[in-house]
Formats: sequence, C-alpha cells, structure tokens
Amino acid sequence: MKKVAIAALALAAAVCVPTLYAEDSDASYPVMYVKDSAITAKVKTKLLAKEPTTLSNVKVDTDRDGIVWLSGTVPDKEAVARAEEIAKGTDGVRGVHNDIVVSP
Repeated sequence: MKKVAIAALALAAAVCVPTLYAEDSDASYPVMYVKDSAITAKVKTKLLAKEPTTLSNVKVDTDRDGIVWLSGTVPDKEAVARAEEIAKGTDGVRGVHNDIVVSP
C-alpha cells in the first residue's frame, strides 16, 4: 500500500511541478533573470550615488540581452546625457535605450 501511495505522489509531483513553473516566463532562464536584476540594481545605485537629486526619478529596466531601458523625468538635457553615460559605463550593459523626458 505504501508503494502505491509513494508512486501516486511521485506521479502527481511530476505532473504538477512543470505546470507551476510554466507560468513564470523567466523560470527557464534563472541565470539570465538574476543577471538582469543585478545590472538594473547596479545602474540604479550608480545613478543615485552620482546624482541623488537630479536622477532620482529615472526608472531602470534591463532585458535578457543586457540592454538597459531608461525612462522617467529629469530637469534638463544634461541630466538625460549623464544618466545615459552612467548606464553605458556599468558592467554588463550591452546597450542603452534612453526614453527619459525633460520636465521642469
């Protein structure tokens, strides 16, 4: 009887576990997901360290290919250029898409 119960549990686990992970699109790329999160964190940290008041409204996202996407608002064009320069100078960044808007 115990063997039947164990076999049933093993079968249920084999069927259910892949279903749980199927909904998470990054589950098949866990290393990439961690890497992208690390790049995003590095860029955010650098932005806040170098320009805490000017670049605090800049949002950062990184895709699987190491491309950083910048968005948000800053007070002038120089801040847009600084944010892009900081992102490009971060380890692991392969490119930058700058969608930051100047807003007084």
